[in-house]
Amino acid sequence: MAYAFTLDDVVFLASDAGRDAVAGAAPLVSADRLRAVQTLRARLGERAAPVLETALLQDRARGRVPDGWLLTADAAEQATAAPVAAHRAARLAGRDVHDVTCSVGAELHALSGVARRVVGSDLDPVRLAMARVNVPGVPLVRADALAPPSRDTVLVADPARRTAAGRRTWRPADFAPPLDQLAATVLGDRSTDTDTGCQRRHFADTASHDLVVSTAPGLDPALVPWAAEVELVSLDGRVREAALWSAGLATTRRRATVVSSRGAGFAVTDAEDDDCPVAPAGAWIVDPDGAVVRAGLVRQYGARHGLWRLDEHLAYLSGDAPPPGVRAFRVLEHGRYSEKTLRTTLRRRDVGRLEILVRGLDVDPNALRPRLRLAGSQEATVVLARLASGPAAYVCEAVWDGGGDRVSATSDRT
Repeated sequence: MAYAFTLDDVVFLASDAGRDAVAGAAPLVSADRLRAVQTLRARLGERAAPVLETALLQDRARGRVPDGWLLTADAAEQATAAPVAAHRAARLAGRDVHDVTCSVGAELHALSGVARRVVGSDLDPVRLAMARVNVPGVPLVRADALAPPSRDTVLVADPARRTAAGRRTWRPADFAPPLDQLAATVLGDRSTDTDTGCQRRHFADTASHDLVVSTAPGLDPALVPWAAEVELVSLDGRVREAALWSAGLATTRRRATVVSSRGAGFAVTDAEDDDCPVAPAGAWIVDPDGAVVRAGLVRQYGARHGLWRLDEHLAYLSGDAPPPGVRAFRVLEHGRYSEKTLRTTLRRRDVGRLEILVRGLDVDPNALRPRLRLAGSQEATVVLARLASGPAAYVCEAVWDGGGDRVSATSDRT
């Protein structure tokens, strides 16, 4: 069970003595956890627990929030990664913004550099105290997100998505705060269509707030009909969130935003050309970023880069050259898939290390690999896919990331 911080703990951890204690605990924790506990108890007495927990949480959250921040376990898990928060803040530049679930201040930190005015609120007094340490100078108030003490602001919210029992939930009504109630409160009234039984939102023309919500990428957009724009955001190849934008902030219906910690990135929207035909594989197979796939914008992405689809129902694209910064595989040979034929091909190519990618076929890479009896010195990637013409296998050169960096072909993806 995670340590429950107190306000007194926050006061100590924010002091010079507390910061020195956490800095001293960090190398102990990384070396031997049990010995660290014994050493810190002897050195710090009752202060050992909050110091130890803070050192552990800071290490866990490294790269997501600035070094040295005060955190709770839940805050460390849910905190928006800094590059993602910076992207959202850039869309709100020059606005008055109120983070109604500010927690320990991850969004506030990004917003404070670009928004015209920023205020934060939360119901948890310990998190608020931590936010005052982490983001000094930003006005903070203890308040319920369902009764925001501001007007004419953009509200930013990141509701907790776990039940009291710790289970992940996909029902907006079970979020904390409940997402349907939050939207109804700040955007307008909620009523039920008597013909369909579906809930609909009627937005008041005089509503004083716009709303942007960070939520899980797997949330069904049909559950949040108030969201005029759904933006899928990935960071360094991993889809991190779905951002829901109300009508006053939306610029399109669907958007995929690809963020990189190295600074490069791009966005694709449903307003772009989607003329992306189906054709046989060319020199390369391209695996679009997960945000593009989840946002349903594979055709738009392909059209932008002059690519084509291998099949109507697959996310794989192909082309004569890969776009920059994506997973791409140089096709060496391809044909109809059978296990026997693939085994023969890999033996002929002296393949001993193999990445297996599967789309649309009932093939378990972990079960298939030992049956292929790999014994060579080369590495390769094989893409197995169900096409309209039947199962196909593409034997490809080792993966490259579009930026020219070689990636070892050792993982399985289905």
